[in-house]
Amino acid sequence: MTAIDFKNHIHKNLPFLTKSKVLIAISGGMDSVVLTHVCQNLELNIALAHCNFNLRGAESDADEEFVLELAEDLDLEVFIESFETETYASENNISIQMAARDLRYTWFQELADQLQFDYILTAHHADDNVETFFINLMRGTGLDGLTGIPETNEKLVRPFLPFSHKALQAYANTKKLVWRNDSSNASTKYLRNKLRHDVIPILKEMNPQFLDNFQKTQAHLQESSEIIEDTLVKIQKKVVQASDNSIQLDVKKLQQLSNPKVYLFYLLKDFQFTEWDDVYQLLYAQSGKYVLSQTHRLVKDRNTLILTERPENIKTKSFIWEENESELFLPNGQLTIENSSKLGEISASRLYVDKDLLKYPLTVRKWEKGDYFYPFGMTGKKKVSKFFKDEKLSLPEKEQVWLLCSNNQIIWVIGLRADNRFKVTTDTNHILKISFHNET
Repeated sequence: MTAIDFKNHIHKNLPFLTKSKVLIAISGGMDSVVLTHVCQNLELNIALAHCNFNLRGAESDADEEFVLELAEDLDLEVFIESFETETYASENNISIQMAARDLRYTWFQELADQLQFDYILTAHHADDNVETFFINLMRGTGLDGLTGIPETNEKLVRPFLPFSHKALQAYANTKKLVWRNDSSNASTKYLRNKLRHDVIPILKEMNPQFLDNFQKTQAHLQESSEIIEDTLVKIQKKVVQASDNSIQLDVKKLQQLSNPKVYLFYLLKDFQFTEWDDVYQLLYAQSGKYVLSQTHRLVKDRNTLILTERPENIKTKSFIWEENESELFLPNGQLTIENSSKLGEISASRLYVDKDLLKYPLTVRKWEKGDYFYPFGMTGKKKVSKFFKDEKLSLPEKEQVWLLCSNNQIIWVIGLRADNRFKVTTDTNHILKISFHNET
């Protein structure tokens, strides 16, 4: 790689960098040092950001000192942040490598937001792309994991991806640049390093054109991925409907597709599901069956799969409503109560009750197994669970329902049905109007 090669690449493929405020992630290693020099030679508006992960003792501190000196020599602004990486990894039960990744990218993004950097540049190159491909391949990734590291991802830009490590090394040697060597890169206990030192060199030895051919293959994979995305957009319009709180997938239309399991994977891959056989079996399961991911739940409800965020708290949560309070805020809306001189029209969002029959404080809670009430307009009592079934409520819809209670007797299945026991009669002396304003 020459300075001209890099300049041509920027002007052809990443021209927006020439008019942007750019933050360069610099470790002090050869790749990021070369990136700093070529960007400065191109007269980009750059500053440096260095993370000290405190993993290699004095060596980590020496890296930090090197970056500070480099910034001074090049007259560049530099930002330094020190992290307790091992503590963070332990507290979050993740690997050291993952902890370092989380910490640095979160900090880079915070810097960019606070100081109005347009883009964050990293020095990932073509060899990094090969390593990432094999790591994802070994983990059983889908097509997305094989298409490589994206050159741009929102504010994150990797301008060295077309260039090999060998090309960057040649540039650094020609310009007599100085950099720091990370001793941990020599250890093959990490998968990436083992690929870098033991596997990929053999592939390059077997085929000197391996890297060029690999980049061509990834380009073909990316093109295939784009075709799949176009198809998915068309399928999504046919089988998916979205509301404020959920996404619904049409079971019958999914079953009619040539490979429903594959389509389910692509439609739901961003929601952290892992048990794809179980997800597929939901198409043929009974209503009420569900599959959980770390963040979401997919529920079978008759001819629909309903995707919602995973409930954060499965325990019953309740609210107390004192007699002197005129309103109560719930997660999905607002209850208001006021005196009324006459009986008005009852609806799903409004009811009238006999005030003298209430015992304060009132409570608002989730339904529980065994709950029953006396539905307004009917004779006799009915289990709330049976009422939900008759109303054809899905599991997510049931979880959104709140009960207004007096002395643990249900006054109102809020937004659905009032209870006969508290209705206004000719003997009523004081009428209360209770309304629910749904905000979901």
